[in-house]
Amino acid sequence: MANLETDFIGIKSPNPFWLASAPPTDKEYNVRRAFEAGWGGVVWKTLGEDPPIVNVNGPRYGAVWGADRQLLGLNNIELITDRPLETNLEEIARVKRDYPDHAIVVSLMVPVNEDSWKAVLRRVEETGADGVELNFGCPHGMSERGMGSAVGQVPDYVQQVTEWCKTHSSLPVIVKLTPNITDIRKPAQAAKDGGADAVSLINTINSITGVDLDLFAPEPTIDGQGAHGGYCGPAVKPIALNMVAEIARTPDLRGLPISGIGGVTTWRDAAEFLALGAGNVQVCTAAMTYGFKVVQEMISGLSQYMDEKGFTSVDELVGRAVPQVVDWKDLNLNYVTKARIDQDLCIKCGRCYAACEDTSHQAISMSEDRTFEVIDAECVACNLCVNVCPVEGCITMERLAAGQVDPRTGAVVQDDYANWTTHPNNPAKCAAE
Repeated sequence: MANLETDFIGIKSPNPFWLASAPPTDKEYNVRRAFEAGWGGVVWKTLGEDPPIVNVNGPRYGAVWGADRQLLGLNNIELITDRPLETNLEEIARVKRDYPDHAIVVSLMVPVNEDSWKAVLRRVEETGADGVELNFGCPHGMSERGMGSAVGQVPDYVQQVTEWCKTHSSLPVIVKLTPNITDIRKPAQAAKDGGADAVSLINTINSITGVDLDLFAPEPTIDGQGAHGGYCGPAVKPIALNMVAEIARTPDLRGLPISGIGGVTTWRDAAEFLALGAGNVQVCTAAMTYGFKVVQEMISGLSQYMDEKGFTSVDELVGRAVPQVVDWKDLNLNYVTKARIDQDLCIKCGRCYAACEDTSHQAISMSEDRTFEVIDAECVACNLCVNVCPVEGCITMERLAAGQVDPRTGAVVQDDYANWTTHPNNPAKCAAE
């Protein structure tokens, strides 16, 4: 099996799978079980100042489900740890003593006050923890107190607090970024300017996942009322991937280590984050849905994939997809494909026909015996039919070779590399002109 050991900003762990700062990492019992199950590291649930936080005693989670009640996303209104700071610190020290080869990073959130950060950092260092993660992402409850995303949305605050932490601690500092912002690159740049060793993203997305239509209150409902919360799970993965990629491909931010978070459920999800520039991944919802042993499938799957690709270390996968992430203007407009339907696999459900006929380009015909065929002259290769077809592999996109005539436009398909920079269809050339 491939070697999955990682060295993320000097923090070593047996594999790149860490549990994110969340309910699964709230206490010693959980973390020990996680390490025994195979997790490479944990980010301890966010600590604050004493006296401890008071959480709600009613439902803390709202949910969005897909088919067969598959959990697509969780909305949580839980705050940072409600356990005493000293209790958490004692437990962190014990676990780190017993699991020296596993990563333990401590998530922190205190008021924007230098003395507060200095005091808590000193106490965390005494535990022997491997690093700290600054929680600038939580969008509910704590943000209303001037912490969490209230800090993460202001780059000046991000830089200032990061500088304090680098001044008053020798531990590696990871800055956890909020997605509740227009341009993720700005707080990332602020973290880098403040001396951060790495960034982690994304934290949860501000959300209301549903409304109880009898009580007329947001869910989860507490005594007839509800509040916005933080959304996570498989549904947020596309947003997280984009934000990770934006940081990884921005010249001024290149080289800034990234811990990827957001909807990692399978080894493939993790591999996608790594390929887009993350040095490791953090997981929460998958563990809460399937239990800690889900990491074993992630480990075996990623290891097998790396063996098949000939990768001997995780570092060889990190960032492999970043050069292929481009702006729209850089896409090759001479690349032409057409949809193709495999009649042996088609179950004649007609979903491709309905979608294309009603909402797209009327590029699929239906015969009396419900045989569906692509009309090349109308097909713009939008891929909608592929996405709505319930049979995997039944509809595929076939590329037209250079020199063929595109039946829709009558134009000869150009070689996708030859003379592309000067081709009249190149949007960059058009813009320049």
